[in-house]
Order: sequence, then C-alpha cells, then structure tokens
Amino acid sequence: MKGYFGIGVEGVSKAMNVGTLFRTAHAFGASFVFTINAQYRRRDGGYADTSDTPGAVPTYHFATVEEFRLPQGCRLVGIEITDDAIELPSFRHPRQVAYVLGAEREGLSRSAQSLCDFVVRIPSRFSVNLGVAGAIVMYDRLISLGRFADRPVAAGGPEAPLPPPVFGEPVWKRRQRRKMRAADESDL
Repeated sequence: MKGYFGIGVEGVSKAMNVGTLFRTAHAFGASFVFTINAQYRRRDGGYADTSDTPGAVPTYHFATVEEFRLPQGCRLVGIEITDDAIELPSFRHPRQVAYVLGAEREGLSRSAQSLCDFVVRIPSRFSVNLGVAGAIVMYDRLISLGRFADRPVAAGGPEAPLPPPVFGEPVWKRRQRRKMRAADESDL
C-alpha cells in the first residue's frame, strides 16, 4: 500500500484508551502517533499498549491545537459524530493522512475540527470506545487501499485468487530499446 498514516487523540484523559489506540496503530503499520492536549502518561498507557508503540513508532505530544503540526502534504481527518461528516464507508482515504479522535466525553474540539480537511463518522447507533473507533478507521483504510482479492458474492462462497500484479518493464530497459532503435534508424 502506498502512502502513510498517523493517528492521534485530542484532549483524552484515559491513558488506557490512548494505549489501546497506539497499540492498534502499531499493529496496522502507523508511521506516527500523537496526542494533543492529552493527559497521557506512557507508563499508564503501557498497560494497554503491550507493544510499546512509543518505543517503536515516532510519537509526538502537542500541548495545544495551535502547536499541532503535520508533515508537508499530510491531510488531517477528524473522526467525529457531526451532521455534516462523511460516513466512513463512503470516504476515500488520502494516501498521506493523519486521523484525529476527540476526548471520551467532549469529542473533537471545534478548533481541531477547523484544522481537518475532512470529518468522518462511523455509522453506528451511538458512539463507540475511542480505541474501537480508531481500529475501525484503520481497518477501513487497510481494506479500501490495500490489495486484496474480491469478496465472494455468496456467504461462504469460494474465494477468487488475487491475480498477480502486472508491472511494465523497467524504465532503463525501455530507454535502452529506444536508443537501439534510434541507432538502427540512423544506420539506414
């Protein structure tokens, strides 16, 4: 899968939720994780983050939304239940993206939402746990941008094998052939 993603939280007070999110992000191959204005202590989050994500993945802590920074070209996607949010199954994930989730009770602040290129919602009857919401978004990214065989039409139907990838010839080979043709034409 081309591109990268990061995921983080704003205003969270429960270290176990952050630890769960970070561990799941590590498992799904996040390039970085972050917190914004969060009361996160690595030791407390470590009870849920048994993979020690901060020891393996770049981890950034921002004191305020105003201090928050992303890599150049990285889009920010907020995960929040709002009336104008895009439902996750209809959302096309950017290749270079950071996802941000809000605090357990307050959600994503208006100032954080104003920084977002997109706001996405998970179509559920009520809000789910922060770690679960992050896992759903990361899984959706994986299945929508990853290279997987099509699902069977019927339940339990046979799996169609994934066709092998088709690549063109290396660029240097095409250039070499062009030079040979040019040389042959000049001999005529």
